[in-house]
Amino acid sequence: MVGSAARSSSSRLALLVFTAIIGLFTALLSLPVATTDGTRTPFVDALFTAVSATTVTGLVTVDTGTHWSTFGLVVIMISMKVGGLGVLTLASLLGLSVSRQMGLAQRVITASETRAEKLAEVGSVLRTIVITSTSFELLTFLALTPFMIANEHPLGESLFFGMFYAVSAFNNGGFVPEAAGTAQYLADPYFSVPIATAVFVGSLGFPVILVLVGKWRTPRKWSLHAKLTLATSGILFLAGFVVHLVMEWSNPATLGPHDIGTKVLASAFAAVMPRSGGLSTLDIGALHNETQLFTDLLMFIGGGSGSTGGGIKVTTFALLILALVAEARGDRDVEVFRRSIPQETIRQAIGVLFMSAAVVFVATFVMLRITPFALESVLFEVLSAFGTVGLSMGITGDLGTAGKYVLVACMYVGRIGPMSLGAALALRSRTRMVHLPEERPIVG
Repeated sequence: MVGSAARSSSSRLALLVFTAIIGLFTALLSLPVATTDGTRTPFVDALFTAVSATTVTGLVTVDTGTHWSTFGLVVIMISMKVGGLGVLTLASLLGLSVSRQMGLAQRVITASETRAEKLAEVGSVLRTIVITSTSFELLTFLALTPFMIANEHPLGESLFFGMFYAVSAFNNGGFVPEAAGTAQYLADPYFSVPIATAVFVGSLGFPVILVLVGKWRTPRKWSLHAKLTLATSGILFLAGFVVHLVMEWSNPATLGPHDIGTKVLASAFAAVMPRSGGLSTLDIGALHNETQLFTDLLMFIGGGSGSTGGGIKVTTFALLILALVAEARGDRDVEVFRRSIPQETIRQAIGVLFMSAAVVFVATFVMLRITPFALESVLFEVLSAFGTVGLSMGITGDLGTAGKYVLVACMYVGRIGPMSLGAALALRSRTRMVHLPEERPIVG
């Protein structure tokens, strides 16, 4: 009974704590000390930035490198770290450090966020998450700091930029501390490779990372979720790489003027970022329509389950494709990697797909009514917000107050997840005791 009650309340608790954390960071970013000129940031922009950082999205309405002071950038970096770990995970870690033990209810709630398979493993999973995430961030920091020094940044600034980029990359935050942005590093592998690697690993999700860390020598013992996430993520990366390389090869505004090595590097970097990374070395607004459309799809899919990414998630997309293949073949069961997928899981995937599509449709419809921008720009922005990606066609800063609030809602729902949000807002849950007679309608 305790476990059942804890599971039913975990979504509401996550919603309340997440909202409170956003409120705290909004207040901090509203302080005059958070800006370079010492003035207060308008509430809507402070809220937008706090939500974007805590949901690890990366969309901005003010220029990060020029508007925010060092204090403001530190607040944003902490927000990304908190959002990447998860507020309930962080709360459980703090409680564990104080009391040295966790109650059953706390274990159940934490397990729902960390995706731990056994309640007894929650404590060790939490420690592994912190150690693993910190290690990846440290490695990225060590790779980027010498690069920053070599690019003639002062030592203190190089250390700060290295840490900021490391946190932003692994947690898929998408924020850039430099006024010049990341386009300046288009042809530089010493920046692109560490950043893209950190983004890709972070987008896999902690359930997969934990499997890789603990069982990297025995792939046959990997969980079905890990195998499915890795396989699908690899396919999506290759597809994104090919589309960017082929479609933009001769585009004079993107890859056209560059040599083959730069084209390959930039295409690989661009293929990783729609997972939820949000950093870009190419001008998104200058991409061909076909490339933008494919990026829309990648952003809607998002990252892995249990990761910082939004969207419908990689495994959801994979299960839907597998279900379509099974239906086309006339197979009764959906099977992959010598395992059969329960029908309840397929139903959940379908539910996530349609609820996510509904959120994107409503948000796009509203944005078209209240902004002067074209459909392709609005849809791209909404998908980037819902997928907590952070890529933009350059219209975010020009949105009115109402448009900014719509994107805030998209980022919030995208990070929480439409299914989790629905469960949290449900007035009550019940188990039906009566099963009505079946009758099959005509489909197709």
